Amino acid sequence: MFKNFQLIVLGLLSFVASAFSQTPVYLDVNKPIENRVEDALSRMTLKEKVAMIHAQSKFSSAGVPRLGIPENWMSDGPHGIRQEVLWDEWNGADWTNDSCTAFPALTCLSATWNPEMSALYGKSIGEEARYRNKNVLLGPGVNIYRTPLNGRNFEYFGEDPYLTSQMVVPYIKGVQSNGVASCVKHYVLNNQEKWRGHINVIVNDRAFHEIYLAPFKAAVQKGGCWAIMGSYNQYKHQHCCHNQYTINQILKHDWDFDGVVISDWGGVHNTEQAIHNGLDMEFGTGTNGMNLGKKNAYNYYYLANPYLKLIKEEKVGTTELNDKVRRVLRLVFRTTMSKNRPLGSFGTKEHAMAGREIAQEGIVLLQNNSLKKTGKILPVDLNKIKNILVVGENAVKRMTIGGGSSSLKAKYEISPLEGIKDLVGNKAKITYAPGYQSPTHAEQDKVGAKAPKQKKISPEILRAEAVTAAKDADVVLYIGGLNKNSFQDSEGSDRTTMDLPYDQNKLISALIEANPRLAVIILSGNAVSMPWVNKVPAILEAWYDGTEAGNAIASILFGEINPSGKLPFTFPVKLQDNGAIALNAYPGDSINEEYKEGIFVGYRWADKENIEPLFAFGHGLSYTTFKYGKPTADKKTMTIDGTITFTVNVKNTGNRKGKEVVQLYISDLKSTLPRPVKELKGFKKIELAPDEEKTVSITINKDALSYYNDIKQEWVAEPGKFIALIGSSSRNIKGKVPFELK
Repeated sequence: MFKNFQLIVLGLLSFVASAFSQTPVYLDVNKPIENRVEDALSRMTLKEKVAMIHAQSKFSSAGVPRLGIPENWMSDGPHGIRQEVLWDEWNGADWTNDSCTAFPALTCLSATWNPEMSALYGKSIGEEARYRNKNVLLGPGVNIYRTPLNGRNFEYFGEDPYLTSQMVVPYIKGVQSNGVASCVKHYVLNNQEKWRGHINVIVNDRAFHEIYLAPFKAAVQKGGCWAIMGSYNQYKHQHCCHNQYTINQILKHDWDFDGVVISDWGGVHNTEQAIHNGLDMEFGTGTNGMNLGKKNAYNYYYLANPYLKLIKEEKVGTTELNDKVRRVLRLVFRTTMSKNRPLGSFGTKEHAMAGREIAQEGIVLLQNNSLKKTGKILPVDLNKIKNILVVGENAVKRMTIGGGSSSLKAKYEISPLEGIKDLVGNKAKITYAPGYQSPTHAEQDKVGAKAPKQKKISPEILRAEAVTAAKDADVVLYIGGLNKNSFQDSEGSDRTTMDLPYDQNKLISALIEANPRLAVIILSGNAVSMPWVNKVPAILEAWYDGTEAGNAIASILFGEINPSGKLPFTFPVKLQDNGAIALNAYPGDSINEEYKEGIFVGYRWADKENIEPLFAFGHGLSYTTFKYGKPTADKKTMTIDGTITFTVNVKNTGNRKGKEVVQLYISDLKSTLPRPVKELKGFKKIELAPDEEKTVSITINKDALSYYNDIKQEWVAEPGKFIALIGSSSRNIKGKVPFELK
């Protein structure tokens, strides 16, 4: 009997050993990913393959349970991890443990001009996504700020392709270090919300490559992003979620992108185009359980049963299908099935403080003039100021909710008024007056949500109350700007004007007449007009700063932190100073839109037309002062395969520690095709103590001198004379260095 028992044990051990030795390659985390992909692909049925490339719910797609391959779960970004929603609906699922950290808007991140802040942002938001077991973060957005009217500008990095490229790469790497794919969006030419679902964009090849494609190229080739989201609009009369030119030719062929192309929700329009024109995963198509009324309605997506039917009828082959599935499997093995995937963390104090630090570095001091009798308004000196009036609805309004896909269920949100009160304590009296009132809306993504009751008060009464209170204040802090309502900073609608809404310009003008000690703090993701700019001594662009907004803003206002942000886009004096508007090239005729301004976007247009901006690209003041020395170069002549390094000494000549962004622009004195007067090609942020001096060096190669020749269809660096311009903004040039390319 004992012998029989031994035989049974030996048999079991042999079976286990045999089973272990036959472990599928795709489950072996030590094998190369490509080997695992091919092994898993070979084991999948046709039906399993098709199921993997389309949604099974609002934010998920199927895995292969039979093979132990998990589902893919997406989350909206790029400013925080969206609340859980119901399976078939946009409405929230009312979980009690999905309240996230709200990070500053990407305009604020870009305004830091600090790639280290971008890396911190990506790492932090990636940890939150990982903790919630999302393996794809739908962000960041890198579409170019073409006009001040685009409703989603606040979700992007600004007007310059170089700055955007430099800031997006660390964000992607930070997110993906957590085993979460960064899905860069919206590829490509999604530069307005009006008619976004169908407008066909006409743009010349130079602008296409130099301005609009450049950040996506950096995201793929330098950031190594694992996913790209197609845009709603069309290019060459093909929707960008399935576009032969942008996806197959440029993204997958020219750039060797090996990740997945994901549709924007509702961006797919045709089965055969989706098959052949590069789309890998389909989400959000209207054929879901809520409006089709069929069981298993997701099977009716363009890349679901219709695709399966075409294959079975032998009208299409499986080459394209296998490529799509390979990409999805690669995504899974890089994320959910990676042995190195950390656990993440969610809604932590550490993340909140990271958000505060980013906001503090991104807030931009636009203007800080001295008054004759009392000097500068900012920073507010609590040794002299005892009666503070805070005016403006944005001082108390929640900014993390609304705005479309960036709406968040934040764990908490400190308002500017709360931040000011917490910092000031009992050192001064604080009074609040709303001054104006915007319409209230039902909370986004909430079942049965109703707009809170709002007592309608006439604008005149609100304005009069604020002005009366201003007369007795030692200082007035006006906190206004835009908000996340429709036609402000919001997905789905563009602004109709550059003016501040809700009669704010009248209010600001009245306040400055009542009390010259006024600081205007703008919360926005877009430029606004400022007809009162010459009367108001202090102006701050504070963006949307997320969970720790109020504390970040207060720390700048009262001088705990020295502002160091720089504008990532131009503030024009008036709307007609923008190239797209001046040329009547926005918003198109509802069918087509031609980017008539070409490469002359933002400061490039202002330079070309010699237009003085309200505040220039790269502009931002400090509570201290900096002195630039004479810039030099390590050589006078650069070879086509070499580099050249520019050096400048910068000294803090003020009485407090501060940070400065040294900016390098390049001017091509003679070229075959027209070029901008200057283009940003380098920058570095430094911190200096009082009287401290540092040497800043910026090195460039031929890429900084190249442009896209649309006649030759290639990038060209033409030999000739150039000038390097070093300054603190695109209009505040401190020194020039001529050099030659041979």
